[in-house]
Amino acid sequence: MTRIVRIPILPLKIVNAHLIIGSKGCLLIDAGLPGSVKKVEKILLENGLAFKDIRAIVITHAHVDHAGGAAELRDQSRAPIIAHEGDLPQFKREVPMTFCPTGWAGRLFFRTPLPRQSYTAFEPDVLLSNGHSFDLSQFGLTGTVKHTPGHTKGSISVELGSKEALVGDMVASGILIGGVIRTSHAIRPPFEDDPEAVGRELLRLVDAGINRFHLGHGGELDAGEVRRHAEALISMPRRSLVSLNQS
Repeated sequence: MTRIVRIPILPLKIVNAHLIIGSKGCLLIDAGLPGSVKKVEKILLENGLAFKDIRAIVITHAHVDHAGGAAELRDQSRAPIIAHEGDLPQFKREVPMTFCPTGWAGRLFFRTPLPRQSYTAFEPDVLLSNGHSFDLSQFGLTGTVKHTPGHTKGSISVELGSKEALVGDMVASGILIGGVIRTSHAIRPPFEDDPEAVGRELLRLVDAGINRFHLGHGGELDAGEVRRHAEALISMPRRSLVSLNQS
């Protein structure tokens, strides 16, 4: 039986990574901020696992709170990193991230040091390209890793046979992307490159039968709430997006 376990990188569900635990070990979905190794190890130990049980590390996109600990966690686990070529220049630290704020919270968040925090460059071991997916059966899991662009150019998600999906920052929930109140209410993350593309991908997942969404920020969401959010994104007036450069 497959289990999904949340790894609290920051409190109040402000930043989450996840373990997918199956019959042949586990997958780590996102690596958290730099220095998150101990937090990952704690959850592994609580579930009777160790770094050697991590079969692969899936990085949903190149923002520091998802990719920041990837190089160190690969060193600890010797597990391959799976990611998408669309974010490769950012993973390799060759090109700075740009951020398209979704509102006042994103603009305020950008003024803090966190979004621009540096991390150790790495090159993924498995690099997905547009239109390609990665079958997880070799890890004892029924599911795939697929390209779900919109949050960033190279955003990816994990779709499981249990009708659950781990979608990184395709959608967030709660007030101020956390679990304090309104935890079942979908919101936009602080930054989002292409809301219409995000909406299309979320609708595709719902239409494919996904009924539970696990998020990088906030609590879990059901399909009905994700559909409502996706339809709102698609119907938004088209505007020029303002990008904030990392440098």
